Amino acid sequence: MLAAERRDLLLTRLRVDGKVVAKELAAELGLSEDSIRRDLRELAAAGLCQKVYGGAVPASPALADYTTRAGVEPAGKTAVAVTAAALIRPGSVVILDGGTTTLAVTRALPTDLECTVVTHSPTVAVALLDHPGVEVVLLGGRLFKHSMVTCGAVAAEAAAGVTADLFLLGVTGVHPVHGLTTGDVDEAAMKRLLASRSAETWVLASAEKLGAASRYTVLPLAEVSGVVTDGRPHETVDALRNLGVTVREGRGPRAR
Repeated sequence: MLAAERRDLLLTRLRVDGKVVAKELAAELGLSEDSIRRDLRELAAAGLCQKVYGGAVPASPALADYTTRAGVEPAGKTAVAVTAAALIRPGSVVILDGGTTTLAVTRALPTDLECTVVTHSPTVAVALLDHPGVEVVLLGGRLFKHSMVTCGAVAAEAAAGVTADLFLLGVTGVHPVHGLTTGDVDEAAMKRLLASRSAETWVLASAEKLGAASRYTVLPLAEVSGVVTDGRPHETVDALRNLGVTVREGRGPRAR
């Protein structure tokens, strides 16, 4: 089998099965594991998969730049946002992560809501200008332009002084085996810190993030209160529930 044919097969298996186990595929094709692992490394370098121990899983499309991500699964993000917004109670202190799904949450909030929102996303902070009852606390620091959030020592020091009731966490991958992941190590550390400052953490996960993984672990699934999805049937949702993870399905007007 030619190298190009192997890569096409690997991509097909990733799309259909949601994973490639190098040892199993090597035995099936009568090839060495090293050949399969080399192919997976090349696909990972091209952003076409995420290598994990023993093989690979699909790479998250949520790793694209901010402008591109804004156009990915807008209906699904709206459904997630409507359900996540209902978790925010009047008078509470809420941490909103950065990202396009969290930005959709701000649009789903009632205009008369009174609460305090802490965020490290300038985009999210500006979007709340039309909510007069929402007090906004913006955490400063180095701006990570890919996700439009602040990270680094200054942001971490500010976050360490926060105590919140709820954290709405954005990630690029939600996988039943590999947990919650994102593509930048500093951003992952900031997300972990924000989760540690909140009584509850709920993960925002539209369909393109389910079953996908990125390079850096944010949290294991056992350390969050639950996952909000967009309400479409997905094998990852079934797997999460089998693991005992609480899943709330989006019931917004665009859920399918």
